[in-house]
Amino acid sequence: MWLTPLLFPAAAMAITLDLSSTQSISSAAGTAAYNMMTYYTGNQTGQVPGLLPGSLSCDPKVTGTYCWWEAGAMWGSLINYWQYTNDSTYNSIVSESIQFQRGPEDNFNPPNQSRSMGVDDQLFWAFSALDAVESNFPEAGGDNPSWLALAQGVYNFQTSLWDTSTCGGGFRWQVYSFNAGYNLKIAIANGGNFQLSARLAYITGNQSYADWAVKVWDWMATSQLFQTEGDMLYIWDSTDSDNNCTNADHLVWTYNYGTVLAGAAYMYNYTNGSSEWESRVQQVLSSTFSLFFPSDYGGNVMTEMECEPKLNCDQDQKSFKAYLSRWLAVTALLVPSTASQIMPKLQASATGAAGQCSGGGDICGEQWYTTTYDGLTGVGEEMSAMSIFGANLISSSMVPLSLRTGATSESDPSAGGTANDTPSSQFQKPITTADKAGAAILTILACTITIGGAWWLVT
Repeated sequence: MWLTPLLFPAAAMAITLDLSSTQSISSAAGTAAYNMMTYYTGNQTGQVPGLLPGSLSCDPKVTGTYCWWEAGAMWGSLINYWQYTNDSTYNSIVSESIQFQRGPEDNFNPPNQSRSMGVDDQLFWAFSALDAVESNFPEAGGDNPSWLALAQGVYNFQTSLWDTSTCGGGFRWQVYSFNAGYNLKIAIANGGNFQLSARLAYITGNQSYADWAVKVWDWMATSQLFQTEGDMLYIWDSTDSDNNCTNADHLVWTYNYGTVLAGAAYMYNYTNGSSEWESRVQQVLSSTFSLFFPSDYGGNVMTEMECEPKLNCDQDQKSFKAYLSRWLAVTALLVPSTASQIMPKLQASATGAAGQCSGGGDICGEQWYTTTYDGLTGVGEEMSAMSIFGANLISSSMVPLSLRTGATSESDPSAGGTANDTPSSQFQKPITTADKAGAAILTILACTITIGGAWWLVT
């Protein structure tokens, strides 16, 4: 492990954190995990396994509601929590939740989410399945598909979504053309598919996955989503296919950088340390540091710069630092030369997060650069704190597993179904809700449950 002294006095902390003690770090992560899981009701009678409150009609601008994708991301964070701490408290819930939401074609495309299904939404569930593969998280068993097969099912589904009709390629944000935002090609969908492909190449050794990852990277690199100014790489959030992607918004988010960084790190490792991927890792990493670890807060504490200083992050954005935290840790393992740069950032951010966890019951806020509790709490805040604590438990023994180095999840290269422009089930009941951008769209007031291997509609 890489350890440095605390930056803040212990007396300023609500969660006690000693970075020289794995027990202390594990305890801090456990407190945040517990607080996070108080929001989960899917294991209660009459509720839907795997979903957080509001997942069937989410609006990220409404406090207390969480979109489907964030629930999927939460299960991956708990797989990492188990891997880092050996605490199996939540393992059975994690396993049940991922399998329950996998959809009838085993590719994380359940019919009850079709009216707001984004490419990125599927990906975050696939990432959780890959987290399970890379840590040898216990398989669900029985008739359930393996963790690796679920991720391969998403890959197979999404390759047919590659769109060359506009912008020379790329993934649109939404899976289905009737969804608001279908015109956008966004960084998290493209960077996410890049990471998915890179991880599948790393895990399986199959060159076809690596070739696809290169294809996606190359498109991003020539699109408006990537803009280079000197050594700085700007990864803009979205570009519009309606104008053939001739410009992009100028918004930067931690999870876009984390997604691309991790994908590049997997490609670096898969290619046995190629100089090309090493330079790409370093460019994304240094740009991440410049943007999200501002000198105003000491240069080592992670900040969601677009919204956090004004406390106007929505429910989605409050969780973004969780993913950058975990993917920085993974990068330090896959590209060891980066560890000396990354670990001081993870350590100072964890110390800051502990100081911000000063609400009643050690509830965590989001502004890690101040020990004054900001009054905010929720799944995203707790997941981010848990993830940054856990990231400080990494060691060389936790390098992601592949099928060549001990991963045991069974591969199924033909898993999943093929994408088309209509949902896979006729069971659709549209009602009005809001999409991630706050626009009114149709969604489904229905939930599917698995009974005896068949998919049924519950209203």
